[in-house]
Amino acid sequence: MPIKVTGFAAVFCFLTIASVLLVDASADERPNVLYIMSDDHTSQAVGAYGSRLAGLNPTPTIDRLAREGVMFENAFCTNSICSPSRACVLTGQYNHINGVYDLRGKVPADQQYLAIEMKKAGYQTAMIGKWHLKMEPGAFEHYCVLPGQGKYFNPEFRVRGDQKWPKNTIKFEGMHSVDAITNLTINWLKEGWDRERPFFLMHHYKSPHDYFEYAPRYESYLADTEIPEPENMWKRDPNFGSLATRGENDELVPHIGTSIGRRNPRRSYAADFKIDPELSDEEAKRAAYNVYLKAYLRCVKGVDDNLKRLFDYLTSIGQLDNTLIIYTGDQGFMLGEHDYQDKRWMYEESQRMPFLVRYPKSIPAGLKTDAIIENVDFAPTMLAFAGVKTPDYMQGESFKEICETGKETPGWKQSAYYRYWMHMAHHDNPGHVGIRTKDYKLIFYYGAGYGAKDVRTPPAWELYDLKKDPSENVNQYDNPNYGAIVESLKRQLAAKRTKIGDTGADYPEIEGVIQKFWDYGTAEKAESAKISNQFLRHRTNELKQMKK
Repeated sequence: MPIKVTGFAAVFCFLTIASVLLVDASADERPNVLYIMSDDHTSQAVGAYGSRLAGLNPTPTIDRLAREGVMFENAFCTNSICSPSRACVLTGQYNHINGVYDLRGKVPADQQYLAIEMKKAGYQTAMIGKWHLKMEPGAFEHYCVLPGQGKYFNPEFRVRGDQKWPKNTIKFEGMHSVDAITNLTINWLKEGWDRERPFFLMHHYKSPHDYFEYAPRYESYLADTEIPEPENMWKRDPNFGSLATRGENDELVPHIGTSIGRRNPRRSYAADFKIDPELSDEEAKRAAYNVYLKAYLRCVKGVDDNLKRLFDYLTSIGQLDNTLIIYTGDQGFMLGEHDYQDKRWMYEESQRMPFLVRYPKSIPAGLKTDAIIENVDFAPTMLAFAGVKTPDYMQGESFKEICETGKETPGWKQSAYYRYWMHMAHHDNPGHVGIRTKDYKLIFYYGAGYGAKDVRTPPAWELYDLKKDPSENVNQYDNPNYGAIVESLKRQLAAKRTKIGDTGADYPEIEGVIQKFWDYGTAEKAESAKISNQFLRHRTNELKQMKK
């Protein structure tokens, strides 16, 4: 027998049903979230950013995201190395808080916060591709990840299964990782995605990490092209760098930062790529640069072509415009600038990340913004698009509104923080910390490792005027005309450290060095020069041992 509802009860019932329908509609309108990250893909190798490589048209598919969405011109990592950067994205925390200082870092399942919060919000979560955080990505409902760095060819992936992590694996013989990762993602969307829930998918490529092993089909790509070179690869301004990176009388120039040409006798691409030893230094550098860049850009081409496959599939199932698509790298990369290779530096090419977002339902096409964002902000922003408030334990902030308007919200941050911890590991980069505003960059090379046994390099400061000198060729730290700016930036850097909790309590020996050389007067410079000479003796002995 039907029940009659009249008067106030009828109105209450109507409003209740309406509110339920509104909640359901709101849930239905939430976007899928596709977070795409390539390894070491720097912004100067993305056509939309207009660098010297843009004329080569390296990324037509990725450039589409810029045309149809928003492009961030000031997106920065807080630590330009793989595992720490990934940990910042996953936790929304700086590395001194999430504990991932270097490549040994781990993030246990109960701290994989972005996946945890997305799942709580009703999203189906998946992680496919490069993981590089050692512990099982257990907070994700589905994962299929490369072990460590993973292999470019015949890649093996760790998956859930009957055995304990990391013993369950699958392998793709005869396949390149860029193709395998895309296949895995498309197959998950076809067979694993529950259409009753929006998906949150982290899709991570190994490419273009060194040593840039591209798929054979790209062998002819750029084969007859002379790759445009950065001017400062050839001619370093005498005011570039500091005592920390050059030594007292340039004695450390061969030993700080691995090189393209033969400058660094320990590690260079001239040696790695087995460039003809009979060539002159200039010829060897040019040859190494072209081998390096062509291999790198061929890896990038593989990423771009595979993203077209992925976007075409999303289009075919009617989900492209229902999906918030983010493209970025885990950090930047030096492509010969200052004759440096790899990342790790706070210099612009290494610290800056490409960051492009497409979601036509709320992001207008063709937006550009110079708002400063950091990778600790990525998780809060993705959560905001999913309708989730930033948890208190995350240090980052949502820039969803900036994505949708291109304009900074009131009180938005005006600086980015940077801290590189892996002192002189792998690529001869000293430990350093700094701050980057829209106009200036202040870097403090404190030159110390985690423990007393680590060989120190000389402390020194560098200041770059990014408006007048965007290539960071002239260190203005000792220029009296910049004295007030130096003092202001030091105050900002100290305040930033306090705000985010980088107190130095985790490594007091390093903090002692930072405080000792913070005020960099005559006595500090003299002591720094002594440290430079000590390091030179150490490196000279080290090289002798290598030759034996």
